[in-house]
Amino acid sequence: MSSKKSQNEQNNGSFKSKIGGQALIEGIMMRGIDTAAMACRLPNGTIDVETWAIKNGKNAPWYRKTPFVRGCINFVTTMAEGIKCTMKSAEKQVTEDDEEEEMTKFEQWLTDKFGDKLMPIIMIISVVLAMALCVVLFKFLPMFISSLLLKAGAPDWVKTVAEGIIKLALLIGYFYVISLTESMKTTFMYHGAEHKTIACYESGKELTVENIRPMCRFHPRCGTSFILIVIILSIIVGMFLPWKSIPVRFGMQLLLLIPEASVAYELIKIAGRYDNIVTRIISAPGLWLQRITTNEPNDAQIEVAIAALTPCLPKDKEEDKW
Repeated sequence: MSSKKSQNEQNNGSFKSKIGGQALIEGIMMRGIDTAAMACRLPNGTIDVETWAIKNGKNAPWYRKTPFVRGCINFVTTMAEGIKCTMKSAEKQVTEDDEEEEMTKFEQWLTDKFGDKLMPIIMIISVVLAMALCVVLFKFLPMFISSLLLKAGAPDWVKTVAEGIIKLALLIGYFYVISLTESMKTTFMYHGAEHKTIACYESGKELTVENIRPMCRFHPRCGTSFILIVIILSIIVGMFLPWKSIPVRFGMQLLLLIPEASVAYELIKIAGRYDNIVTRIISAPGLWLQRITTNEPNDAQIEVAIAALTPCLPKDKEEDKW
């Protein structure tokens, strides 16, 4: 069955690509085999494109391609790169009128104090704060709320179920609430454009707005799916952790976050590489959640996605195949 499907893919030109991306502020970042690029729609309507070389695939260091080691490393580095690109995309939306506005005393002090080192420092702080927020919101808070059931004399399995429900509710609720804001609606449209453009490339079709427009906006290798799988794995692992000591349970959950992220990363890679009943089951929850985190893009946003993906396309397409 798999060999027959592989033959069909060769006949129609479709394949599974390793290229991934991320939506930015009025833009998209794409990461290919040896090149990454970000394209942003500037306030004047033009598309600005930046490219840079990366060590990926065969050129990547061992810890970024070793199964069950690469997961956490790639997650942290991808988050850092994503925050950096998001900040740069925000800067590109600043007009000359905005630049003429005077800096506050605090902003001036920071600039004088740190100079060119200011942006790297802000990026590091942003990554740390983002990870801390995730830990508090999806680890500590559900566990703390569920522990209150102790007063009611609830058995451990009830607390574990409650903790899992709260985790899922917080994740879905968080994405839903931010999706209601105008800025995130636009960002999620770029997210949809990113997925559609990669899908068009994987289908073997030419990267045109007309070809990309009807493509599916959901993709199994999406970061949304990764986050959801981590949450689901943490719920499963939580079934085997003791409730006798809340600090001990919380500490164990923090330690287990590393293998949870590693396993989730491998599952996402498998889901992106194969298409069968197992991978469809793995992908189903994340694809459902993408109904919230992606929106149908307009043609202008698809143009930005094309501009971001084009520099990342390898000269030899075989290098990009799984």
